[in-house]
Amino acid sequence: MRITLDGNLFDLRPELLRARIDGHIPENIRDYGVEIDGTRWPVKQVISLATGVTDRQRFQSQSSRRWLQKLGFTIGKGNAATPPAPRPAPNTQVAVVGPPTPVPRPQADVVLVGCVKSKRPEGALAKDLYTSDYFAKMRAYAESTERPWFILSAEHGLVSPNDWLEPYNCYLPDMSREYRRSWGQKVATQLEAAVGPLTGVVVDLHAGSAYVESTEAALRPLGAVVVDQLRGLSFGRRLSWYLQQSRGEPDGDLDIVSRLRDGSLAVSLDDLVASGGDGLRSPGMYSWWIDEAGAADLTRGLRHQVDAGLIYAGLAGATRTGGSTSANTLWGRIATMHLGKRHEFSTLRRSLGAVLAQAYGLSVIDEVGLTQWMHVHLRVVAIPVAHADTLDSLETEILSELDPPLNLAKVAKTPLRRQLSALRKRFAGGAASEQP
Repeated sequence: MRITLDGNLFDLRPELLRARIDGHIPENIRDYGVEIDGTRWPVKQVISLATGVTDRQRFQSQSSRRWLQKLGFTIGKGNAATPPAPRPAPNTQVAVVGPPTPVPRPQADVVLVGCVKSKRPEGALAKDLYTSDYFAKMRAYAESTERPWFILSAEHGLVSPNDWLEPYNCYLPDMSREYRRSWGQKVATQLEAAVGPLTGVVVDLHAGSAYVESTEAALRPLGAVVVDQLRGLSFGRRLSWYLQQSRGEPDGDLDIVSRLRDGSLAVSLDDLVASGGDGLRSPGMYSWWIDEAGAADLTRGLRHQVDAGLIYAGLAGATRTGGSTSANTLWGRIATMHLGKRHEFSTLRRSLGAVLAQAYGLSVIDEVGLTQWMHVHLRVVAIPVAHADTLDSLETEILSELDPPLNLAKVAKTPLRRQLSALRKRFAGGAASEQP
C-alpha cells in the first residue's frame, strides 16, 4: 500500500512494518491502538517507526488508523499497551525481513475468475454479464492464458463463460459460513465434472478472499494445486498487475489507480484552465488535491481533521444507465462545472462551498470567493479513459481503494462525511450574488 506522508511517498507492507517496529517498546496508548502479533501499539508510533517520520504532528491518528486497517491490522481503543513479545536471546538468529524470493509458478491448467457486483440489467452470456472494468481485466487475463476458464458465481457456483445468466443479487462475503462451505463443495463438484479428476490439476484463482478461501478449502482435498498469484495485494496493486499483463488494449500502459493517487501529477487550476482543455475533451477520471492551508480551512469548517493531499475523486462522461452516450468530458466537468459559478451543478463545489461558509461564518455560499479559493488551494489529476461504458464501475472500485474524505457516494459513512452531509443540507440553494 502506498501512502503520501510529509510530502514523501511510502510503500507500506505488513512484513515491512513488523520489521521496523522490531526492537522497540510500545508506548502508552492514550486513544487508539493497533494489535500486531498479540501486542498493542499506539497507531501513530507504528506509522512513525514504519516511515521514519519522527514528527508525529505531521500526520493524524485518523489517517494512521485508516492505513493500518487497510494493511489488515485490528484497531481498537485502549489506555495501555500489552507487554511486547519476549526478545530473543543474544545468540538467537533473527530472520531479516526483505523482499520475498520469487517462487516459480506451475503452468495453470484452468483459470477461475470471481464474479463482481456490477452487472447488466438484462440477461447475457456470463462473460458479458459483469460490467466492471476490473472484471474485464480479469477476463482478458484468463483468455490470454489460452487455458479453460470459468467464472465463480456466488449464486450459481462454477459457470462457463458462454453460459446464459440472468442478473442476480448474491454476494458471497454476505452469505453465512455454512453457505460458503456448501458453495465451495458445489464448485469443486462442478469443476471435476468439467475437467475430470482434479489430482495434480493446477488452478489459477483470481477472486476476492471469500471466494478464494471457500474454493481453496474444497479443491485442495481433491488433490488440486491452487495458485493465488495476487494473495494479499490491495485492489490498486491487483489492477496494476492486470494492466501489466495486458497486451494491446487501449489502457494497457495506464495504471489508473496509481496515477490518481500520485500527487506529483497534479496540476494547478490556473495551468489547467490555460490549457484550453487540450487532451481533456474525453471521458475519464480525476482526483483533487489540497494544500496545507486549504486543509486547515476544511478542518475548521467540518470540525474533523482533513489532511493535505487527496480529498476527492470522480468521473466524467460515463455511459448512462440506459446505455446512451454522455457528451460530458473531463474538461467540461472540471472547467465548467467544478470551477463554474453554480454549486448546484457540482457535488465537489457544493461540498467545499458549504464547509467554507461554515468555516468563515457566512450565511450563504460565496461563489466568487469559492472559485478563488479553489484556484489557490487545489490541484487536480485528470486521466482520460477510453472505455466510457466501464467508468461507473471503475469509479466504484477505485473509490473503495482511495477512500477520499469528501466523497459521499460509494464509500463508507464516517463522522466527517455525516457532518459534511449536514452542512450541504444547511447551505443547499443559498449562494451570494456575483459582484459586478
